[in-house]
Amino acid sequence: MAALDGRTVIARSLKQQGIEQIFGVVGFPVYELAEMAQREGIEFYGFRNEQAASYAAGVAGYLTGRPGVCLTVSGPGMVHGIAGLSNAWANCWPMLLLGGAPDSYQREQGAFQEAPQLEAARPFVKLSTRPDSVARIPAYLEKAVRTALYGRPGAVYVDLPNDLLTGEIDESAVKWAARCPPPPRSCALPQDVTAALETLRGAQRPLVIVGKGAAYARAETEVQHFIEATQLPFLASPMGKGVVADDHALSVASARSRALQEADVIFLIGARLNWIMHFGMAPRFAPGVKIVQLDITPEEIGTNIPTEVALVGDAGAIMSQLNAALGTTPWKFSASSPWWRDLRASIADNEATVAGMLNDDSVPMGYYRVLREVRDAIPRDAIISSEGANTMDIGRSVLLNHSARHRLDAGTFGTMGVGIAFAIAAAAIYPRKKVVCVEGDSAFGFSGMEVETACRYKLPITFVVINNNGIGSGVSEMPEVVPPYAYTPNARYDQVIEAFGGKGYYVTNPDTLGPALREAMGSTVPSLVNVMINPRATRKPQKFAWLTR
Repeated sequence: MAALDGRTVIARSLKQQGIEQIFGVVGFPVYELAEMAQREGIEFYGFRNEQAASYAAGVAGYLTGRPGVCLTVSGPGMVHGIAGLSNAWANCWPMLLLGGAPDSYQREQGAFQEAPQLEAARPFVKLSTRPDSVARIPAYLEKAVRTALYGRPGAVYVDLPNDLLTGEIDESAVKWAARCPPPPRSCALPQDVTAALETLRGAQRPLVIVGKGAAYARAETEVQHFIEATQLPFLASPMGKGVVADDHALSVASARSRALQEADVIFLIGARLNWIMHFGMAPRFAPGVKIVQLDITPEEIGTNIPTEVALVGDAGAIMSQLNAALGTTPWKFSASSPWWRDLRASIADNEATVAGMLNDDSVPMGYYRVLREVRDAIPRDAIISSEGANTMDIGRSVLLNHSARHRLDAGTFGTMGVGIAFAIAAAAIYPRKKVVCVEGDSAFGFSGMEVETACRYKLPITFVVINNNGIGSGVSEMPEVVPPYAYTPNARYDQVIEAFGGKGYYVTNPDTLGPALREAMGSTVPSLVNVMINPRATRKPQKFAWLTR
């Protein structure tokens, strides 16, 4: 049989494991590996920086349910890719980072771009490994995929020395590995399902919190059935938005603070009581609140707050168990309860407060006015990628999601620089969907050159930069001493995308914003709408500081 080199064996193994896209930056020693992957039918997306490529790979794992793959050169390239490893680690997304490395026989000699890559990756991965031969590459990659997918999903690093890539072996000697099947869908104990429902039935002020774990598990059908069968009020975490549509009648997103602070029983579905959920502690939560917790990971149970009932396993499988149990003993939370009355009053108050900001025609504009126009311009099934401080936080309440995994943002790690990379990955994976990337100007700057990547691959993403001339707030004119938070006033980010063949729009008032957005949304080339707002614009008054301490 014919001789195969390591690059071919890697490419074929990745294809066998269900990998459809690779994101990365080529150079020594991985030039030919990317080309081999293309020959095997894998799409390669070349980025301008490994950091953005690694972010794209992480979110690809979230969107597809198979590990996203990032390919980097050795040394500095691999180190840049650790950004995505850490983001996947924090968000529990399956991802493979494939890092080129110097020849094995040059190790410890000061080889070109030699670095302790296995050790550098280890804090953020479930497995950091290096194949020991060309023949066993398929086995290593199958284990890498299995490790990334099974249990709590996460990242894996695979080190690829140059001599492994160029080494040859007879095809008959390669130990090919079968495709790793999807993870087993484990169920909860029947008595725990019964206990969970009894705890919810006994609540005076119940609340369901839907997290991105439910979205990753593809549990949207089961979760929606449960919510509608029980008529329980629900909140979504930032990336749990869309598991049940944001405009569903049982959503209490507009009464978030009150719902969290006064609920006496909370059912967590794939959501963690970390900083995003204020650790489950007072004053943001009621002292003594009972927690029913559904999570794939036993170690997550009871984090920060003791758990009343633990449901450990796959969100889709366990929600099916709960729905089946409901079918035998139907139960609904009363729509006329004092709890629903209080929640509806809070929703009405908050929506009235925001209404004026959404319709404010002042110039310069504020966040709410801009985001309302974006909301009105995007299709119902658009994938929204968003980042930036106020842009992202306010956008969570204004920009609605109606399907699971259609909201991508800074997530658990609070990472800036992910938005454009996430949008590119989403557009690559779902070419028939509209992808909209809503960024603050600070966030855009982290990876703004990646708009060239979008143009090069003809991905018709609409980028919206909400530009306040700085981080958090900005300046109208630059003083002699540049403030640490300030950026160039009125920067023309729209002209950046035009340099690569995209379409740019510069907007300063509400009259032209809507038409610009609608034209950009319909463009067949990547577009960027650069919207100038008041440098001191901010959120509506908040009852609590954003970070519970």
